[in-house]
Amino acid sequence: MPADTRTAPAATMAPSRRTASPWVLMYHSVAEFTDPAEDPYGITVTPAALEAQLLWLRSRGLRGVSVGELLRARAAGRAAGLVGLTFDDGYTDYLTRALPLLRRHDCTSTLFVLPGRLGVDNVWDPLGPRKSLLTAEGIREVAAAGQEIGSHGLLHQDLTATADDVLQQELRGSRELIRELTGTLPEGFCYPYGHLDARVVDATRAAGYGYACAIDPGRLAGLHALPRTHVSQADGPGRLRIKQLRHRVQELRRAVQR
Repeated sequence: MPADTRTAPAATMAPSRRTASPWVLMYHSVAEFTDPAEDPYGITVTPAALEAQLLWLRSRGLRGVSVGELLRARAAGRAAGLVGLTFDDGYTDYLTRALPLLRRHDCTSTLFVLPGRLGVDNVWDPLGPRKSLLTAEGIREVAAAGQEIGSHGLLHQDLTATADDVLQQELRGSRELIRELTGTLPEGFCYPYGHLDARVVDATRAAGYGYACAIDPGRLAGLHALPRTHVSQADGPGRLRIKQLRHRVQELRRAVQR
């Protein structure tokens, strides 16, 4: 596959730092489970729960899209009714469980993958359970299905605790490996564990990413530290509405801080 090294310039992807961040939802794994002990980190939703959450978005006049698509729509003034959908880590169940539901409900999403851990499992979660990660072929299949592939680094490390050379490998090395897999340099990065500081954010920007996703970046919030809302198995209509309102309140507070 010929390499396409183009990415969307950051200036065309999103409004300025002073503009409120878009609402972006954070998922990880989509799988069946019955006992909360099977999901000690709260990262799994069942297919039925994901479908109900996508239907709730539709009932509110919202459609889930990839972060890249969302930011380009915002830059063009066409983002009304769009919400970002992200899936961290690149689990195999994204391909088998999440993707069919996204297609059914006319949604796209961003899948943040770990090209240094292809076809293995989530060794960074000591409590388990073990969840398999996509192979190179699986990532290519996701990309061919029209979903955005972003980088989650190479090995799922806390980047704030890495030396500068390791940080560069996690950022630039993972970006190049994804280009080799898909033929396109990824626009987006996602900070493992949501951990970031000014050094890491600056390095991410310098590595060429158009945007980066965090969880709660505080004063660092901006195009390269987008806040996200964690979605869990327990999030029905009432909880999702509260989380939507909380996002708006937090953005008002960030605006005041700026």
